[in-house]
Amino acid sequence: MNKFEKLQNEAASENIYIEENYLFDSSRIKGLYCDNAIAICKDIPTFTEKSCVLAEELGHYHTSVGDILDMSDSNSRKQERQARLWAYNKLIGLQGLIKAHKHGCQSTYEAAEHLDVTEEFLCEAIKCYKEKYGVYVILDNYIIYFEPSIGVLEMI
Repeated sequence: MNKFEKLQNEAASENIYIEENYLFDSSRIKGLYCDNAIAICKDIPTFTEKSCVLAEELGHYHTSVGDILDMSDSNSRKQERQARLWAYNKLIGLQGLIKAHKHGCQSTYEAAEHLDVTEEFLCEAIKCYKEKYGVYVILDNYIIYFEPSIGVLEMI
């Protein structure tokens, strides 16, 4: 079972209806959440990208309140960030960055492939983690650096 199917099952267990459809501005909007329903753009070519979109929309289910489509509103931007952070933690998390390091991944492309997310999603997650934690964070016996590029060091 791939990540997309797992997320679909999670949504079903929360009584969230998912429909793949053609969205009005699929170049900009790939998914929408409203009232326990998620629409995902039918044009998305891979399950990996669909997983990233579905995770973010599930993030809205778990973290957002009301209509947040107006990104000029600071509250909407905060809720959008929270939904994305939920998705990053769901599909990647700091442990995922450590697992990619242990697997021998040398680039964001390799790490994204190992974690089964898009490279764009991984890069956005790293940027978000840097905003949240700063230049680095310590987890268990690892230092995860977010700048100048992603790096994981095991402490002895």
